Amino acid sequence: MTIDNSKTIIGLRIRLFAQTVLVIAWLIIVYFAKLINFPLLGLNESVWTFILLAIYFILAFYPMFLNYQYIFFSDDNDRIIIRYFMAGIVGGKKNSVEISKESFAGYKVEKRFFGLDRSIILFQQLREGVARYPPVHISVLTKKERAKILNSLYRHAPPDATEVT
Repeated sequence: MTIDNSKTIIGLRIRLFAQTVLVIAWLIIVYFAKLINFPLLGLNESVWTFILLAIYFILAFYPMFLNYQYIFFSDDNDRIIIRYFMAGIVGGKKNSVEISKESFAGYKVEKRFFGLDRSIILFQQLREGVARYPPVHISVLTKKERAKILNSLYRHAPPDATEVT
């Protein structure tokens, strides 16, 4: 099974680009072309600009705050492969986790911010002990995609190793 949320991330980036264009258009129309007569609904241009910029920054930084990540998941071969990176305004380092199904020691699901930020922590059995990988944030995945990944991990995990919180 392979899951790739690139369409969701592309949609997120397109929305962010469109929001940026609208904010720039607002600034040009209001401050340079002076095409809107103020006060508009009883508020001057500075207040409207502040409101629009606040909304823009909330919408722009929301994906970063909830750790939205591009995720590629595959368990088709003898390995579990997860590739991921941050998908907000500032892209992050690209990461890849490859664990053979024989050495897969389990996983843990963590939830933060009332379940809005969900992540998976993978464990691998090594000669030295159990290795814990950094969390892979799955908040941006659909409910169906999350369920598929968790079911796949559950199938490949040893019976006593899976811990879900």
